[in-house]
Amino acid sequence: MSNICEIKVPDVGNVHDIDVVEVSIQAGDVIVLDQTIATLETDKASMDLPATATGTVQQVHIKVGDKVNEGTLIATVLVDDVTATPATPVFETAPASVAEVKPADVVAVPVAHVELNAPTAALIDIPVASQTVQTGSAHASPSVRLFARELGVDLSQITQGSGRKGRILKDDVKHFVKKILVEGVKTGSGAGIPSIPVPDFSAFGAIDIQPLSKINRLTGQHMTSVWLNVPMVTYHDEVDITDMEAFRVALNNEKNKEGVKYTGLLFIVKALAAAMAQFPRFNSSLSSDGESLIFKKYLNIGIAVNTPNGLVVPVLRDVASKSVKQLAIELTEKSEKARSGKLLPSDMQGGCISISSLGGIGGTAFTPIVNAPEVAILGVTKSKMQPVWNGEAFEPRLMLPLDLTYDHRVIDGAEGAQFMEAIKYYLGDIRRLLV
Repeated sequence: MSNICEIKVPDVGNVHDIDVVEVSIQAGDVIVLDQTIATLETDKASMDLPATATGTVQQVHIKVGDKVNEGTLIATVLVDDVTATPATPVFETAPASVAEVKPADVVAVPVAHVELNAPTAALIDIPVASQTVQTGSAHASPSVRLFARELGVDLSQITQGSGRKGRILKDDVKHFVKKILVEGVKTGSGAGIPSIPVPDFSAFGAIDIQPLSKINRLTGQHMTSVWLNVPMVTYHDEVDITDMEAFRVALNNEKNKEGVKYTGLLFIVKALAAAMAQFPRFNSSLSSDGESLIFKKYLNIGIAVNTPNGLVVPVLRDVASKSVKQLAIELTEKSEKARSGKLLPSDMQGGCISISSLGGIGGTAFTPIVNAPEVAILGVTKSKMQPVWNGEAFEPRLMLPLDLTYDHRVIDGAEGAQFMEAIKYYLGDIRRLLV
């Protein structure tokens, strides 16, 4: 007996208006369970949408360029037996095993969290044309005018709308904001930042032009906005982790039958959480008007991990209330999801502070960029054995360089230094995390 099955966009976390970048099926095609039928793209990842049934495609309801949300109808399929298998979007390129992530494995790259909508535009202070809306003769509905006011967009600067008789639509306002972000210009004050001229490189030899992924583009836009709007300070220091590393190695030897991998990153996460409990301003965000601080009663830590397709930031949740073993298990689970291409946007949301590392690549220090609206980010570089004076003689100790970048509007120099000392205090003797 044949049935008609509807394939819809599954729950992908609190993400809206997802771009359709590829449709792999058409009416008449025979598809099988889990076959990729479309590719969706958010600001954080490209995701493959698998088929939830085997059968013949009757109709495709989306096309490239459409924006979809949870529950949007993708296709109707004629099947013999309806397969009630929930679709799970998968990464175009999955990150390396998170379970094996150590400070050496995590790559320091800018973190992007950008949604081109009114709340986020206000949150990250998108550079727009004006802080007031000139209604003038702009042909737009009241709802569009309100939307423009929320973004601070001057409708008179949108010369032509895409609606009937040139009416300005919400999409026109969004496209205008995107254009301003790409150009990197603040036109409201009349003082723009000139772009860097790019010559015709083909005049000097063969070239190959490859478009940036959406993740790369939005990362660059967000980091540019952060760089222009956030006064950042980076504080460099190093901590003796000789005893911590000896304990970690011994722990892995004792627990190797449990199948849980204990990495140095787990102890850094716990130390960072303990320090944030002492200094709650590090677990806050500045309001969009710059007049107040938003203190968070939860504590989630994001880990910046580089992938061939761009950056992903798995978030460890409620780290203060979890043991190192629980965090290790959570990392393992996220690793398995990443390897199988099932890391959802919700797995990368809600971070309060981030950790980024050059780890095994090398270097002695760097300046990570704050992932606004977070107010700080901890950088980690490669540990190495050094001679350290103990008061009587030099002895070899394993020293780990740390780099703390913070928003100077929220954190002053003294508090930044005290926060780093707290992290060192816990990493220097991890038994202190128990009291």
